[in-house]
Amino acid sequence: MDINAILFPILVLGCMGVIFGAILGFASIIFRVEQDPKVPLVRECLPGANCGGCGFAGCDALSEAIAKGEAPVNACPVGGAAVAEKVAAVMGVEAGSSEKMTAFVKCQGDCDKAKSKFEYYGVDSCNFEASVSGGHKACAHGCIGDGSCVDACAFDAIHVVNGVAVVDMEKCVACGACIKACPKKLIELVPYNKRVRVVCNSLDQAAAAMKVCDTSCIGCGKCAKGCPVEAIEMTTIGNLVPPAKIAKIDYSKCVQCGKCIKECPRGAILKV
Repeated sequence: MDINAILFPILVLGCMGVIFGAILGFASIIFRVEQDPKVPLVRECLPGANCGGCGFAGCDALSEAIAKGEAPVNACPVGGAAVAEKVAAVMGVEAGSSEKMTAFVKCQGDCDKAKSKFEYYGVDSCNFEASVSGGHKACAHGCIGDGSCVDACAFDAIHVVNGVAVVDMEKCVACGACIKACPKKLIELVPYNKRVRVVCNSLDQAAAAMKVCDTSCIGCGKCAKGCPVEAIEMTTIGNLVPPAKIAKIDYSKCVQCGKCIKECPRGAILKV
């Protein structure tokens, strides 16, 4: 056996490895992108949920944005005030106020209160059912109850109860995934400590709203008139004639007195 026939290709491969290694090493130096030393420090403070609730692709993207000053130190909805303080310490700034928020489903039209147009036997997907005549609920703006929001939540913070999605406020981290998943756009983020809430998303006129749900807001305005701090306004929606109205609470003014709950003749305002 010719030993040279074996050693020569090994030697060639070894030399090629050394050459290519040197080229790669040189290229890594020439094309190296300097990373802000604060990025990994901020990243260590973040919880690592990668939920996207901050508006960025994940915790890595958020940490880079914070380091560049493109996102506030309290941008992480999962971490809340505790994480904001840690990030602020890294960035050398004040954390600022970071009020805990929670998702809220603006509907109580469950199987007992809301009427149905038909029996639905298709795929358990709110988006799919919504494409079938708007879903089985007679109220075109109510919760369909197929659980697309449940599937979207990574924290087990929302479940369908008797045909309506209900948020567990203690588990909710306000990531916003359920908001994006809801085809009816009836989930919103509200302050955790503000428990008086309008539990209706109807965009119909009073007469139509009353026909399809026993607890719909009919825009009567009694809650707004009875509010001692003027924290409720009647918002005009759509282009209907006469215009449809729905109560909306200004949480910066609301003192949680609950008087609006007593004034509402439809039970559309609750303290949760």
